[in-house]
Amino acid sequence: MQDTRPVPPDPAIAYVVLSGIVALAVAMGIGRFAFTPLLPLMQRDGTLGVADGAVWAAANYGGYLLGALTAARLFTRPQQGLLWALFGVAFTTLALAWDGLGVFAGGVLRAASGVFSAWALVYTSSWCLAELGRLQSPRSGAWIYSGVGLGIALTGLLTWLGGQQAADDLWLELGLLALAGAIFVQAQVRGSVAPSAPAPLATPPAQTKGSGHLTLVLCYGIAGFGYIVPATFLPVMARQQVADPLVFGLTWPLFGLAAAASVVVAARWLSAWPRRRLWACAQATMALGTALPLFSQALPALAASAVLVGGTFMATTMAGLQLARERMPLNPTPLLARLTMAFALGQIAGPLLVRVLGPGALAGWDAYAWANALATVLLVLSAAVLWRPT
Repeated sequence: MQDTRPVPPDPAIAYVVLSGIVALAVAMGIGRFAFTPLLPLMQRDGTLGVADGAVWAAANYGGYLLGALTAARLFTRPQQGLLWALFGVAFTTLALAWDGLGVFAGGVLRAASGVFSAWALVYTSSWCLAELGRLQSPRSGAWIYSGVGLGIALTGLLTWLGGQQAADDLWLELGLLALAGAIFVQAQVRGSVAPSAPAPLATPPAQTKGSGHLTLVLCYGIAGFGYIVPATFLPVMARQQVADPLVFGLTWPLFGLAAAASVVVAARWLSAWPRRRLWACAQATMALGTALPLFSQALPALAASAVLVGGTFMATTMAGLQLARERMPLNPTPLLARLTMAFALGQIAGPLLVRVLGPGALAGWDAYAWANALATVLLVLSAAVLWRPT
């Protein structure tokens, strides 16, 4: 008699997914974004001024771009690059807890952390998606990107609940968390260094070439530009509406939870959607989030904008990187690196545009409004391009 009991899930799949979640939580939640909720606390402690904070932030953006440019060239095995990246994030975060750290030294550490974060995103995607493909579970790869939102939420909660501590102590705690995460991922990665042979394919996968890659890179860069303007400047606008610091303290974990929830929804209920269509929907929803502050800067509108942008930027990341894996299944790392580079350039362009426009108003709009308007137009256009069948 045939056994009709359901087959339990392969624990190897669960370990790969969990490793990807932890890796991205460490790399992005701590290495990339921990500075956002910690900056006000460092200003409170007198350890970093407003101008110096801008230097640290710019250094991290520049490091992220450098990491994207070098990721495809340094390591032939993604496992090796991933471990270098995670331990790099841990040690640079721990070093930021050093008492009396100067602006220049801190900027160097933030730049290095940006490099390691970009490496981690590229190599985590490359290793996890390849492993899950080998295990015949490619759709499970969507779940790993929830790690970014969960890492942001965890960092935000830690800084909110521990806000009475000195910022240096919080850097130390985050560094120890990052180190624990790196050690966990190391154990899983070393257990997969000798995988079994993949299942044979009826026809070898084609490495697609041509203008399609350029379209993906441009659309991914637009997503970086679109999300960074609200993510950077919405708290500034919200501070003008509400003076309660507890509200600001909760802003970042809510942003992270929205990012994680969007990935879970996409992985659970939208896994059968074509990646381009899912990406197009996320890009269009983000456009709605960037457009809302143009019509109202009341607190509910700003909160809705934060949820719409925070709830879609990781869905965009997930869909874009998965699509790159589908386009270049034999070696996706170069395309993943180009996408990450475009995203980094978009992130740099957003704050630079606001700075160039300056504090004055032009035709009744300030710099934030003009940047959001441009982001809205570009996001809508990119969503239309992605929606078209290829």
